[in-house]
Amino acid sequence: MSDWEVVVGLEVHVELATETKLFSHAPNRFGDEPNTNITPVCLGLPGSLPVLNRRAVELAMTIGIALGCEIQPSVFHRKNYFYPDMPKDYQVSQYDRPICADGALDLPNGTRIGIERAHLEEDAGKTTHIGGSDGRIHGAEEALVDYNRAGVPLLEVVSRPDIRSAEDARAYVEELRAILIATKASEARLEEGSMRVDANVSVRPVGSQELRTRCEIKNLNSLRSLQRAVTYEAERHINLYEAGEEPVQETRHWSEEGRTHTLRSKEEANDYRYFPEPDLVLLDPDAEWIQEIAAAMPELPAQLREKIVAKANVDMETAATVVSRGLAELVLEAISHGADPGRAITHAVQNLAIQGADKLNPKHFAELTDMESSGALTATQSKQILVEMVESELDPASIAQKHGFESMDSSELEELVDIAIAENPDAWEKFCGGEEKVQGVFVGAVMKASKGQADGKAVSTILRKRRD
Repeated sequence: MSDWEVVVGLEVHVELATETKLFSHAPNRFGDEPNTNITPVCLGLPGSLPVLNRRAVELAMTIGIALGCEIQPSVFHRKNYFYPDMPKDYQVSQYDRPICADGALDLPNGTRIGIERAHLEEDAGKTTHIGGSDGRIHGAEEALVDYNRAGVPLLEVVSRPDIRSAEDARAYVEELRAILIATKASEARLEEGSMRVDANVSVRPVGSQELRTRCEIKNLNSLRSLQRAVTYEAERHINLYEAGEEPVQETRHWSEEGRTHTLRSKEEANDYRYFPEPDLVLLDPDAEWIQEIAAAMPELPAQLREKIVAKANVDMETAATVVSRGLAELVLEAISHGADPGRAITHAVQNLAIQGADKLNPKHFAELTDMESSGALTATQSKQILVEMVESELDPASIAQKHGFESMDSSELEELVDIAIAENPDAWEKFCGGEEKVQGVFVGAVMKASKGQADGKAVSTILRKRRD
């Protein structure tokens, strides 16, 4: 690929974290029984009229301001298409006058990606094809439609074609997701569909400035899929050009077997027959409203990463992991309450990739790290208590007391280590000979004998003393 340059533009569809849908009072909630969160507006029934959700507009402007966009007067349009997941046979979207325009997103590596626009629109329902392969319509025997998602507020963030590698495409989505989480504008869960990515991919000879034929890969729902799909599609284009052929502009589907497939010919704007939505007026936020939202803007990921690096003395990659999980404020507040920075970071990276972790009480989190540092809790006990703290909001001391967690007496711990050594003479000989990895045999034996109450680090210290 050294003679070719990859050109990628991304369209990221973000479901906004509102309580209700964009144009109706139906709940905006994931995971409910199919077709229960609906109203006549969601179903496009005759006589039903849309009423714009003010909170959705605020969240759209929040994201736009975070991306350095201009917030401008915008117009809603009807985008006409005939799929069963859109019962009205049109989608209310924004066409030539989006609410947010002309911004940029800076990647952690310093690369700046331009933002063309970010526009408000309503989501479609969800169609599930039964009896086919990969959930696709081809070969399916029947289809089920759930309209719970129809009408959920979306912001579609459209980048300029400034991305030059699959790795930067992934980094762009990671950074955008971190911004969404930091601003609380969206839950941005790829696995639930509240954040979906379409990738437009083309290639050109190195040094050229032309934009060649692109193909759009639809609905990529994981960072890994995004990176693999962009790599595959770029290589497919290169192989076509080098064979004397050219790619055809089309929409393609990514399958996890590792390739893209033709989905349909690429639609153009005139295929959708856009026209202004007659039931909605011009959306024109005044300067005072925009300033009010800008003033309430929280610290963004780049600022949070720098703070964590400074406060916890960790590298930028570790800080980025904490920020991308939405745990930056938790860690920083816990440190301000006296938490051991290293232990707080370790828990955030290794043990808090669970739903609700961002709502953990920072003071209780700090108390947990103190109990662990003092030896009152083992690492295993601390991890168990941490999960219960997320679920119950109890303080760590109460949970430890409930389970009867107590630190082991040093003499009792040394006795268990000696028993483990006596029961594993071959492993002990290897450990004394310098094979550090067999240390796990003794740690595991002691942890089992103590029913998890032993401190693994303390066991390792005793083992080294015995050996040395």
